[in-house]
Amino acid sequence: MIQGSAPETALRRAVFLDRDGVINKSLIRNGRPYAPTALTDFEILPGVAGALLKLRRAGYLNIVVTNQPDIKTGKQSPEILQLMHERLAKELALDDIQCCPHTDEDKCTCRKPHPGMLLDATERLQIDLSASWMIGDRWSDIAAGQAAGCRCFFIDHGYVERQPEPPFSRAASLPEAVDEIVGMI
Repeated sequence: MIQGSAPETALRRAVFLDRDGVINKSLIRNGRPYAPTALTDFEILPGVAGALLKLRRAGYLNIVVTNQPDIKTGKQSPEILQLMHERLAKELALDDIQCCPHTDEDKCTCRKPHPGMLLDATERLQIDLSASWMIGDRWSDIAAGQAAGCRCFFIDHGYVERQPEPPFSRAASLPEAVDEIVGMI
């Protein structure tokens, strides 16, 4: 170290995770996914808890980055959303939950496909984006990860909507993606 310079801080690896369709079950209508708006519909997907523990043991931070425009449109109450996120924080090995309540019309930089939530967490938690991953089930998740400089996993549920642009890896579930990520270490 050069005398008088600040000590280098080791950057950490992270996995950024979309919420609906990756961690919890999405509600599907006409082939399109929708976020649950009631606690009774908020169901953590099978294998998620174990997959997140596996990532944590492999040295990754687990960070949820979720668009929740139903807050802005009034379809979801902030109180119910808070209860959902408290449940996730209590039951799962998560290090942070980032939420964008805006709609596309707001043109904010935190709403995916923009990378704002990822970049904010990166700055606060000292993350190496080139050693990190974004896992999502929609094109906007993958685009946000790509814009931030992460490698990406697309959880393909066969939704009837726009598909992500390469490069990305494809998996059928979060546990499958995690097994591949941990297997690369």
